Amino acid sequence: MEADDRNLHRALDRKDPALKVVYRRADELRDDPEQVQIVQAPSLDNDKPHAGLKPVHGLFGSDEWWERIHSRLIRTVHVTGTIRDRAHAGQDSRWGDSVNAFHLEQDDGSVCLESIHAGNKQDREPFRAGARGSCWFALLELKSRPAADGGVNYARTLLEMAVSA
Repeated sequence: MEADDRNLHRALDRKDPALKVVYRRADELRDDPEQVQIVQAPSLDNDKPHAGLKPVHGLFGSDEWWERIHSRLIRTVHVTGTIRDRAHAGQDSRWGDSVNAFHLEQDDGSVCLESIHAGNKQDREPFRAGARGSCWFALLELKSRPAADGGVNYARTLLEMAVSA
């Protein structure tokens, strides 16, 4: 990924300078290119019509895909609010030794559970009650259709996560 492309991924930095970006999908994919291939494989497999992402706007992680995100051809959602508490979520929560999620009270009063994504373990510390949190997601069309409401099925994929320092 070109340096100027990486700057495009700094959407959260520009929205609130008090927030520190702790996770960028672009960095993760750059550091683990095998992940891109793993996600792309079912998209390219015509023998599995219900598996993977529909590559209508380029293949996951490709330059074309990132361009479509930034040109808004791929829908994105920005969720922001105040962290109420940290939580244990998912299968690994049964061990109780690692906080891996947080409840985010959005500015409209609704509350959602989000997974903590942080590049470094020390970046998890700011995820505490009262801190501001921000998540930027891409809505990626799945090959399987329709969704429960009859519309398009989407995978909500985290692009960036930030928290107040």
